[in-house]
Amino acid sequence: MSNIIAIVGRPNVGKSTLFNRMTESRKAIVDESAGVTRDRQYGKGVWNGIEFSIIDTGGYAVNSEDIFEGEIRKQVMLAIEEADAILFVVDVENGVTDMDEEVAAVLRRSKKNVFIAVNKVDNNARIIDSHEFYSLGLGELYCISSMTGSGTGELLDAIVDTFPKDEPEEIEENVPRFAIIGRPNVGKSSFINALIGVDRNMVTDIAGTTRDAIHTRYNQFGHDFYLIDTAGLRKRTKVKEDVEFYSTMRSIRAIEDSDVCILIIDATRGMEAQDVSIFHLIDRNKKGLVILVNKWDLIEKDNASTNKFTKQIKERIAPFVDVPIMFISALTKQRILKALETAVEVFENRSKKIKTSELNEVMLKAIEDYPPPSIKGKFVKIKYVTQLPSQTPSFAFFANLPQYVKEAYRRYLENKIRENFNFSGVPIQIYIRKK
Repeated sequence: MSNIIAIVGRPNVGKSTLFNRMTESRKAIVDESAGVTRDRQYGKGVWNGIEFSIIDTGGYAVNSEDIFEGEIRKQVMLAIEEADAILFVVDVENGVTDMDEEVAAVLRRSKKNVFIAVNKVDNNARIIDSHEFYSLGLGELYCISSMTGSGTGELLDAIVDTFPKDEPEEIEENVPRFAIIGRPNVGKSSFINALIGVDRNMVTDIAGTTRDAIHTRYNQFGHDFYLIDTAGLRKRTKVKEDVEFYSTMRSIRAIEDSDVCILIIDATRGMEAQDVSIFHLIDRNKKGLVILVNKWDLIEKDNASTNKFTKQIKERIAPFVDVPIMFISALTKQRILKALETAVEVFENRSKKIKTSELNEVMLKAIEDYPPPSIKGKFVKIKYVTQLPSQTPSFAFFANLPQYVKEAYRRYLENKIRENFNFSGVPIQIYIRKK
């Protein structure tokens, strides 16, 4: 089960800096002006061996006529509803503000695990100043400096301690799990209903009808696996909320709980920005992937339509383009069984193990044909390769000067592995290690 942390707080208190530190990245834009973060940022972190997802929300503002701040407020409310832990960031330099009190009032009603991070505490005097935040009535304070990292270890210790350690698995662990992922209203539930022959999941024309993750056991035609659909009826009054945000939140959970993701896109709209965002979530989590272009029956086609559409998709998802792309119709059931068979093949590819002798025979020949380019008169020699005992395909190449192997050559090695061994639909990790 995934663990999700939402970072909330008023504008310009250092949420994005803290996000970058927790994810060990620089994904979130950091600036002195308020309101820089308007879109959500998603990242992954690990602490004490426990993985979690982090959402950096925009600053929560009240009594503002700014339309963007109104949207930010909605996103924060949704993050609070969906997250497992709330990280409320405040600024010791400004003390308790009216907006802090407004956010605290919302958090007290949420009944979620809330952690107050008093930011910019970089000396003892500010530790004393931080005590006024006890007035917010949210319990223990954690004095941190997101800029230097001071105090973030103790904060993360407390957060991950609330995550379930040995949560009972409700489904059989040895049965593959296929997640049906996609933007709202692309036909995810219709796809599952077409497969199992009954209206197991609610299907409407309202974008965002599906909300809760539902596991459907599929045991037909010699196949046995779980289909994970982010399904469940939402109240019509809530459909007007930020549907895109709901979709991405649920996608995070479904992706992390799956082995292979079936990404469904709408043929009438093409591969849009949110489709690409979900694709990157799948790639980042190292899951298997099949892309299904649904509603293909609604497209006026010619002999070049599929090739043209496939080229457009691969341009959007490059450089990871070794992905099965199929054109289906959930309404007419066109190619849906073939889509499942392809997902099974991707699952098998993801768990494939290549013999070391066979791997070296192929890859050392490829390296001999095109050796790593020399840098500063240094010649890199790769002598040995082996597949690592990991859940996803990972390969270690042992070299005399691993630091001189650049990304372009890593990509060459990956492409050669893909040419000689079928890893279609599966991200591959390449490591260069010292011999």
